[in-house]
Amino acid sequence: MQIRVSIDEIEPAVWRRLVVPSEWNLEQLHLAIQAAFNWWNYHLHEFEIGGLRYGNAIEAAEGSAIGDPQVFDERQVRLRDFRNAGTAFTYVYDFGDDWHHTVEIEDLLFLESAPHHATCVDGARARPPEDVGGISGYERFLEVLGSPKDPEHRETKAWCGGHFDPEWFDLATVDKDVRNALKPNVKRRLHQPKPKKSKL
Repeated sequence: MQIRVSIDEIEPAVWRRLVVPSEWNLEQLHLAIQAAFNWWNYHLHEFEIGGLRYGNAIEAAEGSAIGDPQVFDERQVRLRDFRNAGTAFTYVYDFGDDWHHTVEIEDLLFLESAPHHATCVDGARARPPEDVGGISGYERFLEVLGSPKDPEHRETKAWCGGHFDPEWFDLATVDKDVRNALKPNVKRRLHQPKPKKSKL
């Protein structure tokens, strides 16, 4: 199954195109999306599909209050249950920063052998840093980084690892991450890779 995942409300768009096994469930898709954007997977998440919420049902029940909508077990929904290209739904990561992603099923693929892992085949632009403060925080972050005279510039630059390019996207790096998405104890990069210095 070929899907396109994009982060809402950011222009130009930040997106990834993935090919994922149709046998996968939503929990596995969650891990692939985390890998595709190099999110660190230490915040809560959920899918919103057809007015229903899917996620880690146990965690959701522990943190819910009376009257909260039920969160269904994401492991009970498989991608093969979505039979039509063009179907779209929402994936939310980090209920503080509140990153909404649109997941669109672009194509149902028929391959000679079923893949056992996901792959990234295309994409554009870097995702915002973890814990940057959502859309408004990311906008402020870019303003500060682009203004060396801003009093917060030095501290902000150090916070993001000394370098951040919103246009960065390296297919080989992202594809490697996505292929390893389901492996246990996968380590994520804390910061965006710094550009290599050209030799003169």
